[in-house]
Parts: sequence; C-alpha cells; structure tokens
Amino acid sequence: MDGQTATVSLVILIILVALAFDYVNGFHDAANSIATVVATRVLSPGAAVAMAAFFNFIAVIVFGTAVAKTVGGDLVDITVLNESSRLYVLLAAIIGAIIWNLITWYLGLPTSSSHALVGAYAGAALTAFVWQTGGVTGAIDVLKADGWIKTLAFILLSPLIGLVLGFILMVAVYWIFKRVSVNRVDRIFRVGQLFSAAAYSLGHGGNDAQKTMGIITIALVAGGFLPMGASGKLPDVPLWVEVAACAAIALGTLSGGWRIVKTMGTKIVKLQPVGGFCAETAGAFTLFGATYFGIPVSTTHTITGSIVGVGSAKRFSAVKWGVAGRIVWAWVLTIPMAALISSLTYGIVLILERIAGIA
Repeated sequence: MDGQTATVSLVILIILVALAFDYVNGFHDAANSIATVVATRVLSPGAAVAMAAFFNFIAVIVFGTAVAKTVGGDLVDITVLNESSRLYVLLAAIIGAIIWNLITWYLGLPTSSSHALVGAYAGAALTAFVWQTGGVTGAIDVLKADGWIKTLAFILLSPLIGLVLGFILMVAVYWIFKRVSVNRVDRIFRVGQLFSAAAYSLGHGGNDAQKTMGIITIALVAGGFLPMGASGKLPDVPLWVEVAACAAIALGTLSGGWRIVKTMGTKIVKLQPVGGFCAETAGAFTLFGATYFGIPVSTTHTITGSIVGVGSAKRFSAVKWGVAGRIVWAWVLTIPMAALISSLTYGIVLILERIAGIA
C-alpha cells in the first residue's frame, strides 16, 4: 500500500471511528435529554428518545460551528507534531474517549463525553510529542492555552450556571403558582416539560455533535484534504461533516442509555413535572449560551447542576448528596483517565503500524 492510499484509508477510518464516538456519545448522553421527562412520566422512554433524537439532528440547521472550531483548532497544535503521527493521534484520541465512555456507561456514571474527548486528544498528542522527541521538554507547547482555559473553566462554571438558573426558576415558579392547586400546576408543567425537554435536546445536539465535527475536520486537514485556516485556526466545517455528526448522535440517542437515565432521573433527586421543566430549561439556556460562544461544555455537568439546583430550591435534604458526590468524582477523573487511556492506545496503534510496516 503506497503512502497516499494509506493516508486515505486512515482518514476514512478516523471518520468512521469519530462517527462511532458520536453514536456512543448519543446513547451515553441520552439520559441528559430524557431522564427528567421519563422520571416525571410525561413521556414514555420510547417517545422521549424519539423526540430527543429529532431535536439532536435538527441542531445542524440551528447552530453554527464555533464549538467545532474550538475542539479542532484551539486545543491542540498539531503543527508541532510530525506529519506522520498526526492522524494516529486523532485515531488514538477517539478510541480512548470511546473506551472511557463505555466504562462509565457500564458503571452507570453520567460523565462527560466532551471532556473524555478533549482529555483523550490531549493525552494522545502529548504522548506523540514525547515519542518523537524522546523527552518532555516543550511538550506543553502541544496544547493551546486559550482553548484549554475556557474549556477547563466551564467544567466548574457550566454546572454552577445550571444550578443557579435551576434554583432561580424553581423559586420563581413556587412564587408565581403559590395560589394554584397542585394538580393544576402538575398539568401545566407536564405540557411545559415537552418544550423544555425539546429545547435541552436541541442544545445537546448543538454542542456535543460539534466536537466530532471538529475532530473530523482536523483529520481532513492532517490528511491533506483541507487547508489549515488562517492563524492556525480550523477551516470551515464541510456541510456533509455537520450532517453526518448530527445524524450519528441522533441515532445514538435513539438507542437510549437506560443505566444513566436511572441515575439522572431518580437517584439525585425525585422530580415532579415542574422540577423537570425548570431543570431542562436551565440546562437549555446554559447550553445555548456556551454553544454561541464556542465553548465545548459538558451537557452532563450542565443538567446535573440544574437538577441539583431544582432539588435545593425545595430543601437541601431533597438532594441525595452522596450520589451527587460520586458523580463529581467521576467528573474529576474523566480528563486524566481518558488521557491515560488514549496515551496507551497511541502507543499500541504505533506499535501495530510499525509491525504491519515490517510485515
């Protein structure tokens, strides 16, 4: 196999694996979109995932590609790496993120697919640099500070914003509807939750699908199929990449994610339709803002913070803080563990490539 054929094959493989990651992201994060609407029994699980998948997909015509450009161009400087290693870095990053997602899905932990991907990307890139130079001096130059600052900052800020908005919305609803009967409030917000769940699903598709768009686009750049944008920025994302990424995440959502639905919908705090509406609305507003500014936030962190905020508005004891604490620990571990897994994956991929080359 000549060099050009090998490059084309590797780029195609990366695209397929990236779309597989998007699919896994969909079923891993399906709980974020549907857990509250299922837990409050507004929709059956089947109807909920169908609705979430639809709004995941149409996000392609609602949002731009600012998040994709952050993930693909503002986190890792691939120009620091040898041309021969760039595509292997991307492949190892996606595989590492998928492995971590499957581990946490099996354990029922609502961790962040987004942070798994960026952590895996960083781990593979740093490993590639050390491999090619034989030392760690200058390795930090592989990572771009601006992209990482806003990404890491929103690990803390996105759940806090969701928490504050969820708390405020819940308090406002209590005050506005304080003279309305419980049954009537329940009927009103059972309908309202259909809109809030749809809005959250739209935000989920808009932010999460773009991360895969960024990886596929930078793979096309690394393979020589697209030119790098000005000042090392990601070029415009091809339309077919946008459609494929949103379709993959929608299909993943259709497959569900019932282990995590149980944790998100029932184990943190017991929700009524009014609480589900406030949590989803708070999460949707947070995601819309982050997506507009090109910040790759965790939809998992955002909705979890919103649910905790809603539960806290009732009383602090309504929140099962032990479960919430377990989830936070999973958040803390995601980036370093995904980085470690992708680092090992990069080494394995490179060894296999060299063995194949010798053979």
